[in-house]
Amino acid sequence: MTSLTLTHAKFQILETFRIPIAVIGSSFWPAASMLAFVVPFAGDDPQGATYATASMITFAVMSTNLFQYGIGVSEDRVQPWDPYVRTLPVGAFPRFAGRIISGLCLMVFALLPVVLIAAFLTAATVTPLEFLAAAGVTALIAVPFILMGLSIGYSLPSKAAIVVAQVLFFPLAFAGGLMTAPGGAPGFVEDLAPYLPTGGAVRLMWAAVGDYPVSLGSVASLIAWTVVLAAVAAWAYRRDEGRRFS
Repeated sequence: MTSLTLTHAKFQILETFRIPIAVIGSSFWPAASMLAFVVPFAGDDPQGATYATASMITFAVMSTNLFQYGIGVSEDRVQPWDPYVRTLPVGAFPRFAGRIISGLCLMVFALLPVVLIAAFLTAATVTPLEFLAAAGVTALIAVPFILMGLSIGYSLPSKAAIVVAQVLFFPLAFAGGLMTAPGGAPGFVEDLAPYLPTGGAVRLMWAAVGDYPVSLGSVASLIAWTVVLAAVAAWAYRRDEGRRFS
């Protein structure tokens, strides 16, 4: 089962890299945002640059998983290969797990430009312990966005999934406070952000790389979003399976 999962992951990674624009696009917006906003405005401030880099990492995690799973899964569902794999004796799990692995690899690729820009073009700094904490939080906050993408991918046709992913993309980033420094967003954003998945995620990232206090309310909200999105993703998967195989 493990080897089959890795085989699916390998071929999905190769399939993605055969379309270079798909790979470049996943890392473009976070890197462009770093160059356009973080480097010129906060690049010389160690604390500001560090918090801004954490925001852009959260931005990259959200965008990569939202589009990778939301659009990728919906497109796979219309291909003959996807229903065929579900009929095999091993079931759909190896392909599903392979997609998760390939998506995480693409997410890491999208994060590299952000980290490199922060390291060489800004005064952002973290200790080894903070770096490890940030890496762990990055993996943790990826979960709700993976589930959000899967919910979109399994519940909507490809054309609708593209629109929904694009519509959610910027509102979640702005309302979650990813576009401003901690405490620098408009009042209504500061009030709303801790209860959005993006707001809860970025606050954990800020706490991992600096002295930003962890809000129990935002952590509880992020956990609640994860549970709800997991339920929606499971429902969407079973609904899609029931429609096409019953």
